[in-house]
Amino acid sequence: MRHRSASALPEVNFSDHGPIRYLHLGTEWIQGSMRVDDPDAIQLEYVQRMMAGLLFVPLDDVPEQHAMQLGLGAAALTKFCHKRLHCRTTAIEINPQVVAACRLWFKLAADDERLSVILGDAQEVAAHAHWRHQIDLLHVDLYDHEAASPVLDSPEFYGHCRQLLTDIGVMTVNLFGRSMSYERSLRHIIEAFSDSAVWAFKPTREGNTVVLALRTPVRPTREQLATQAERIEEKWPSLPAQRWVKALSPVS
Repeated sequence: MRHRSASALPEVNFSDHGPIRYLHLGTEWIQGSMRVDDPDAIQLEYVQRMMAGLLFVPLDDVPEQHAMQLGLGAAALTKFCHKRLHCRTTAIEINPQVVAACRLWFKLAADDERLSVILGDAQEVAAHAHWRHQIDLLHVDLYDHEAASPVLDSPEFYGHCRQLLTDIGVMTVNLFGRSMSYERSLRHIIEAFSDSAVWAFKPTREGNTVVLALRTPVRPTREQLATQAERIEEKWPSLPAQRWVKALSPVS
């Protein structure tokens, strides 16, 4: 998120509706969710799609890969990468209340040799040389309490995200908001990655559009993607990867 003082950060709370727990930042807007009886699963459709980078990476190597989340939310992606993919996982979150909420209410585990949750500014982390060329799966989901548009959405920011990626690395971005221009955001991503490297999902019913950008452009066939999707579902049955293939296309 943007630079903000601790006093300017929104209050964090949650609500329970049946088996689902939702994270809020002081408003009715949902910032994440969790099935109380299956806390490591990914409940929201768009968050499941944020895992679609798996369509483009060697699946047998996933436990040796490094996933990073810019924006923790309710920690669904962080927990899935840590507990289900068993890969090294680093999450960056600016709001200490969000980290505390995830640990208290959303079953986020304590840091260990594979998990690191860092209080920090996503813009600074992306620009810093420390993580450069180390991240295989980069998840970018940066919204404030108003959920109006991504708080970091410039070509420069996406260029820094590209520098984080390994040669096989994939960035996935959630684009959603009442005042957001999807075409503007897509142009910024393409400017940083090139149009041959960018893929996009059809929007979900809730209005979330997940965009993928590859450090090294590749164009697998539908048949190759379908085969990879079958392997994903064999390894992680809760991910609807075969549905992803039907909703995902290159932007050019």
